[in-house]
Amino acid sequence: MSSSLSRLGLNRAPASPYDRAENDVDGSLALDSRPLMWGPPGAMPDERKLRHLGQALAEVLAGRRPPETVADRLTERAYRELVKAGRMIDSRRPPFAGAPHIKQPRDGAIEMCLLVHGDPRSHVLAIRLERRGVQWLCTDFETA
Repeated sequence: MSSSLSRLGLNRAPASPYDRAENDVDGSLALDSRPLMWGPPGAMPDERKLRHLGQALAEVLAGRRPPETVADRLTERAYRELVKAGRMIDSRRPPFAGAPHIKQPRDGAIEMCLLVHGDPRSHVLAIRLERRGVQWLCTDFETA
């Protein structure tokens, strides 16, 4: 069979990046394992990736995702606060983060808020990210 594939000029499909064990998070959004990086200074992050980060933080705050899965996207202080915060979002079903509202108060800093839909009520999640080299890290978060 493999000889017939090579005669036709076909190759086997590469393994899916979603089949890796590190992305195995039951009932939660699997984050891309690469750090949040963007181009030259002043480059704004992709809104979709920011929403995914907000979704992941909401899942941690709802107790549906272990905090270690987002540790590489937070500063040490923010990670300690996340672990200390524990379960802040009470929801009978997985939370769903809406589109982020993004502001850039200064170059190298982003502040965003997301509406986190839950059951029985929704919450607001505010996140501050700062650029450290080419990587954006969450330095602070707050929910209500």
